[in-house]
Amino acid sequence: MRWNKYTIETTTAAEDFMSSMLMELGIEGVEIEDNIPLSGADQAAMFIDFLPELPPDDGVSHVSFYLEEDGTDHRELLKQVKGALEELRGTVDVGSGRITSEQTEDLDWINNWKKFFHSFTIEDILIKPTWEEAGPEDAGKCVIEIDPGVSFGTGRHETTQLCIRQLYKYIRSGDWEAPRVLDVGCGSGILSIVALKLGASAVVGTDLDPDCMTSTRENMKVNRLDEALGTFYVGNLICDAALRQKVGREAYEIVVANILAEVIIPMAPVIPECLKPGGYFITSGIIDFKEQEVREAIEQTGMEIVEVNHQGEWVNITARKPGAL
Repeated sequence: MRWNKYTIETTTAAEDFMSSMLMELGIEGVEIEDNIPLSGADQAAMFIDFLPELPPDDGVSHVSFYLEEDGTDHRELLKQVKGALEELRGTVDVGSGRITSEQTEDLDWINNWKKFFHSFTIEDILIKPTWEEAGPEDAGKCVIEIDPGVSFGTGRHETTQLCIRQLYKYIRSGDWEAPRVLDVGCGSGILSIVALKLGASAVVGTDLDPDCMTSTRENMKVNRLDEALGTFYVGNLICDAALRQKVGREAYEIVVANILAEVIIPMAPVIPECLKPGGYFITSGIIDFKEQEVREAIEQTGMEIVEVNHQGEWVNITARKPGAL
């Protein structure tokens, strides 16, 4: 499949106007490139723990859109784009407004990433994409199929693997039978699914992104798990008392959170009220240089840190709420 990419050179002040203008003309999939530094909210939405280094912001922005080369005559549409661009000049500084074009191929944004996601094993758990088949060597393994869709979580990342190993250890530890698990920041639902496959009796998940609810439920179906075993909410445990009430007080043997250090730290005080006495808080998403800061935040809640594990530059901290199981 071939596409024509059109790029408008404009200003950062005009890029939102430009995007809206293109969408009003029926053009979807707008791409924006600029050097505006990322905010903390942007950083959290991108699931990264540190800001990338960008060149200085020069006020220039490049807004691109794609039109499929399928025999359709796009000249009238491009004429409308140029006309609307000139109209914007009366509202905002659009810069040069210069439009360049180039050809590109196979822009299957949703599926191209799949070439990088292949089956892998953690302990005796086989995590495989839905489009791959398990081999004879995988017989007897606990098989988990995952299709992240538009949400985060293939299980490949070090932070997810750290959490999976801890779930494996503490669900199968024998300290309890069929524990209940709270998955904070559930993403694609991979940790919830791992927990259920390992023997959890039920899971509850929360996430800020509504798309994660769709991905999680679809992945539950793919793994032939009864939907009644999982309850999922959109919201923020840190500031939403109503959500904490829905989730339940002292209702879980395990709380797992694969999030950012900046989220774990303010969230730590609400975790003990979710855990049963003696329950475990398993967390990762912590870049190594923030380990001590997270440790201190967890210890200040009265929980005892029982394990710290590292994989690459990422850290898992597992803590226990005081009391008897």
